[in-house]
Amino acid sequence: MKFLVTLAGFMSLASAAPKASNTGFTIVKPGGVDDIIITEDNTLNGTYVGDRAYVKNMAESRAPSIDLELVNNFGGGPLNMYLQGLDQDNRIVFLGPGGTLVYPSSGGSTTPVPITENIAHPMPGRGETLRITVPFAMSSGRIYFCEGELPFFMVIAGGDLDGLVQPDSKNIRDPSSGLNYGFTEFTLTPDGVVWTNLSFVDFVGLIISMHLRSTDGNVQEVIGLPGDSVPGICADLAAQTQRDGKAWASHCVARPDGSPLRVVSPESYKTIDPAAFAGYYEPYVDRVWDRFRNEDLIINTQGPPGDVRCRVSGDLLQCEGDNRGYTKPATEDIWGCNSGPFEILPGDNDVHLPVVPRLCAALYRTTLLLAGGERQPSLGPEAYYTQDPTSHYARVIHERHVDGKGYAFSYDDIYPDGYPDTAGLIASPNPEFLRFIVGGSA
Repeated sequence: MKFLVTLAGFMSLASAAPKASNTGFTIVKPGGVDDIIITEDNTLNGTYVGDRAYVKNMAESRAPSIDLELVNNFGGGPLNMYLQGLDQDNRIVFLGPGGTLVYPSSGGSTTPVPITENIAHPMPGRGETLRITVPFAMSSGRIYFCEGELPFFMVIAGGDLDGLVQPDSKNIRDPSSGLNYGFTEFTLTPDGVVWTNLSFVDFVGLIISMHLRSTDGNVQEVIGLPGDSVPGICADLAAQTQRDGKAWASHCVARPDGSPLRVVSPESYKTIDPAAFAGYYEPYVDRVWDRFRNEDLIINTQGPPGDVRCRVSGDLLQCEGDNRGYTKPATEDIWGCNSGPFEILPGDNDVHLPVVPRLCAALYRTTLLLAGGERQPSLGPEAYYTQDPTSHYARVIHERHVDGKGYAFSYDDIYPDGYPDTAGLIASPNPEFLRFIVGGSA
């Protein structure tokens, strides 16, 4: 839904981002429908179902299915769970309480309209478990947990598409901005393969852990962060601000009383304050480009074609067999790893596709000027985030991980051969059940 994004809308966020004077935290100012900014990041488009929402009984749905166990380990107020995605006909659907499937509709509205149907699953008390079944294949799904009621909206997306407008952690005026929530990504394929992803690429909010058991007895677990992580991360980032004067403390988004709600990533924070980290990585990039004018940078693609040698010529990093070279990335390119030289274009070849994530990961983690940094990836997590400039958001998250797992940026699944997988992804072609623990693993 790119057509609804405006520069003025983004700039208004920066100008309207008050700070708590004693902490530097960014204070939310929850608004209404007029304060929603619609982007590709906070919308899910599906086939238009008609002018009115409709609800049907779950018994009419199709296989495959998976059982979910939702464990409440949260020490705060009452929780609700929301499960939404696209069904096999590409329609937006919520799994409602009481064995219902809710198909919301925008009714053709170009202004977001709230979903008023019952889509919330009240969670039982702390220490108790809610058991539900996802009764059909679902793609692009999310499972949200929220302390309180989380608003969702619908808007016409053009053509025969409707758009689900989801909570936006980047917008401090979003109607959801004053709520404590978190989510995991979820997909159940028509073949019965399930995968779910614990990610801090956008923000750290209400903590969720995951446990998947397959019918063959295989168990996968991602604990991620302790349940009380947000205040500690905010304190760590505030300490980093004291050291380097950068706006790390402002990544902490707080209520008007100053109490922390969530911590947004640098990629998200650039929407709130685009100028805060302008030019941050550029001196480092200059030194990297200078190093590899006179020696090879070797990218191990960890599969065909294997080692790829790269050199800087002029201002362009060129790699053997690559269909195009790499200009110097700006800071915003490194935060997101999906713009500038890291944008994947149609026709990019089998060299370019694996080089992009490995090059951006090395820049994001600032490992290219270290001893051994001429080969990527080769250095382990102990070398990441040890040189400035770097992502202190990712550094702090990984320092607080219980098991080292969970994405802090989009290519956090890049690691050297022989090192353990640190991604927050679990998957199985034969799942028995999937458990989510909200409030952190017990």
